[in-house]
Amino acid sequence: MQADSAAVFSESPVRALRGRLITGRLGEDAIEDGAVWLEGGRIRWCGPAVDIPAGISSPIERVPLILPGLVDVHCHGGRGHTFASDLDGAYVAANYHAAHGTTSILASLVAAPSPVLLKQITVLRELVRDGTLAGLHLEGPFLAESMCGAQDPAAIIDGNPALLEQWLQAGQGTVTSITIAPETPHFAELVSLCRHYDVVPSLGHTAATAAQTRNALASMPPEDTQAWSATHLFNRMPPLGHRVPGPVAVLLQAAQRTPDRMILELIADGVHLDPEIVRMVFALVGPQSIALISDAMAATGMNDGAYSLGSLDVIVQGGIARLAPADPNTRGAIAGGTSTLLDNVRRCVEWGIPLIDAVAAASSTPARLMGFTGRGTITAGYRADLLATTENLEVLQVYRAGIPLKIERTDRADYLV
Repeated sequence: MQADSAAVFSESPVRALRGRLITGRLGEDAIEDGAVWLEGGRIRWCGPAVDIPAGISSPIERVPLILPGLVDVHCHGGRGHTFASDLDGAYVAANYHAAHGTTSILASLVAAPSPVLLKQITVLRELVRDGTLAGLHLEGPFLAESMCGAQDPAAIIDGNPALLEQWLQAGQGTVTSITIAPETPHFAELVSLCRHYDVVPSLGHTAATAAQTRNALASMPPEDTQAWSATHLFNRMPPLGHRVPGPVAVLLQAAQRTPDRMILELIADGVHLDPEIVRMVFALVGPQSIALISDAMAATGMNDGAYSLGSLDVIVQGGIARLAPADPNTRGAIAGGTSTLLDNVRRCVEWGIPLIDAVAAASSTPARLMGFTGRGTITAGYRADLLATTENLEVLQVYRAGIPLKIERTDRADYLV
């Protein structure tokens, strides 16, 4: 999929950090006294501090924790803006998340009429090309209307391969993921198109039975070994029942059997999922099959109030985003998250998930899912995306391609390397 361009990193200065090092590599313990040497926008060396090479010419900065830059494969916006609104607003949203630890981010677009989606894709592909975004995620419109959640039901349509190919061609390689309900018409054709264009199909917003879900996964030929994902597991799909298991049982089994092929998105914000569910999924399939996501919308980084998601109005109260209900006596559907990805990593740790597992699920696993080469872990030769944090996972400094990012950026010039 997407490879890094060395030309981006030519002006980065030399830096070195020392502290407790979490590489993000699966199964690798923390290095209690570790160090990372950054040069030319890449990681030149990392390992135990006792083995620091003699050639480091810059002072070594001591920090409590060093983590890999996080990778969010499902995010709608932040800092008052959605990615679908306008170019300047999309920069603000992307920059906010980058400054708070998410150094690679997919912009998620909700279901919309085809001309609207085409326009959004055409605008946002420029942000992928300049490195602001890592790719685009289409969350629909080939979804189950009964499970549309915080999406406009009028924009939900049956699977249409011709339309999908039109969108993917418009993206010119920048669309990297699309959510599809397993029961939508032409499902197998849609997935075949995804494979042709190197796009990850993600099963979600579905009312499918367990049998429908299993048949959908089996619809590809045996030689197809590419990745699948599940869009925010549990949310907007039938609940896991002991007599009517629905898609969740099949998706959990697929992730356990083939961890390289099925990755389960989890929104660990304490709103979308109970902590017990998050602990259960980590225990069943492990971080190699989990991608923590933010599902963040415009209110992330903002106060409570009125916002929008696509064409729908959203009210945020107590940090919880819900669709504005037509009847004031009812509650609207949850309309995305209001946390950053690092916030959700911190919650996982508070809920008892080992730090190395929570970090891997927010860095190396989603990077592997999307085929992002040269990032997602702290590894020599990789792009120098990393975080310096406190022991409580509060950001001290974010480095993207070796460049320290400002905590707040609201314009493009401040952000680009």
